[in-house]
Amino acid sequence: MAGEILDNRGRGEAGWALPPVHPEGRKFALIAAGIALLFFVIGWSFLAWTTVAASGGVLAFFRDPARVVPQDDDVIVAPADGLVTLIARVPPPPELQVDDGSGHGGMAGDPVTRISIFMSMFDVHINRSPIAGTVRRVAYIPGKFVNADLDKASEDNERQHFLVARADGVQVGFTQIAGLIARRIVPFVKPGDMVAAGQRIGLIRFGSRVDVYLPAGTEPRVVMGQSTIAGETVLAMIGHAPLLEGVSL
Repeated sequence: MAGEILDNRGRGEAGWALPPVHPEGRKFALIAAGIALLFFVIGWSFLAWTTVAASGGVLAFFRDPARVVPQDDDVIVAPADGLVTLIARVPPPPELQVDDGSGHGGMAGDPVTRISIFMSMFDVHINRSPIAGTVRRVAYIPGKFVNADLDKASEDNERQHFLVARADGVQVGFTQIAGLIARRIVPFVKPGDMVAAGQRIGLIRFGSRVDVYLPAGTEPRVVMGQSTIAGETVLAMIGHAPLLEGVSL
């Protein structure tokens, strides 16, 4: 039954279904479908079917599946589906450090661990908040569109910074970065908004990357080459610094 609650005690009835499509993508699918219809009317069948396929691809790109967020206040969850391609100790971006006049301080300038998650064209592109708290900062920076998998993309590409603060003052910064094909970063939240861990905060159209800046004294629970699921994969536990090793296949 549609809308029935499913839980971890075996209650409810589950079945396969297409994931919902985010409203941001429906307009693009409708435009593609309209163009396909026009091609059918004028007899350009090859282009018509090609555009129908493109419409289906758009719907798949903007899919927005449900996620189950770990229920632990100290968990930092992945903000994006994708592949962990970079882990490095770097200072947070200047936009997350400087006093923006809001009365809420930014991150310190000391190096922290940055986890970079690269999203391919085939990944879900709805981004989610790594922690619960208050959005203290949203800063959009215009820039280039080089390969988002490169380290310099953090400083050169079009990007949007977020800073979320918990009630105890712990802050996590993260950045949406446009890529070679991405040409639009769309935020869903603004400064002052309260967000839950795993809540949808924005999307990047057509391929990109998200960087997460962990608090001081916190190290990753993921390794290079690991795949992440937004809102579900645990990137780190606040205040914990385990040493992990993965196996390259």
